[in-house]
Amino acid sequence: MESSKTVTLLHQFNQTIQQWIDQLDSYSIEMLRQRPQADAWSLGQVYVHIIEDTGFYVEQIKAALAAKNSNAERSMRTQARIMFEKNDFPDLALENPFNDINMQQPQRKEELLHALIRIKDEVNSVFDKIDPSTANGKTEHPGFAFFNAFEWLQFGEMHMRHHLRQKKRIDERLFPHLAIHK
Repeated sequence: MESSKTVTLLHQFNQTIQQWIDQLDSYSIEMLRQRPQADAWSLGQVYVHIIEDTGFYVEQIKAALAAKNSNAERSMRTQARIMFEKNDFPDLALENPFNDINMQQPQRKEELLHALIRIKDEVNSVFDKIDPSTANGKTEHPGFAFFNAFEWLQFGEMHMRHHLRQKKRIDERLFPHLAIHK
């Protein structure tokens, strides 16, 4: 992968995770735990979800880099390729068998903040040390097949951006007085 594309991917990732970090200040822990409806996640649960999933993606990035050329010939599924070409998830609720409506609620807002900052720092540290020309290894995504480290980074950013749309819907329903509807 060319260096300029790596810089662009990392910049997009940093911008998106920074939105999640910055907007956290607008909420109390009680607001974060409030569900917009009985069968929907609270905003806090959305934060927990993106932290858990992005943490998994970071581990996959590291594993793909450590894999050298392992699975380099393997590819992603067509549905994933379309998302990558558009650089976006479809704008709809996606089914995920791993998502639980009763996912844990955050205990403290600071835990969410520290976890997001840790992920951001870890991603930047990993990509600061790699040679893009030798990062050919891939690991398997449970639904979309094989991604290399850069694809995992892009997927993580797209995933967080996808959930910004969900966050906006929750904000508009529960907190219309807030001026953060991004």
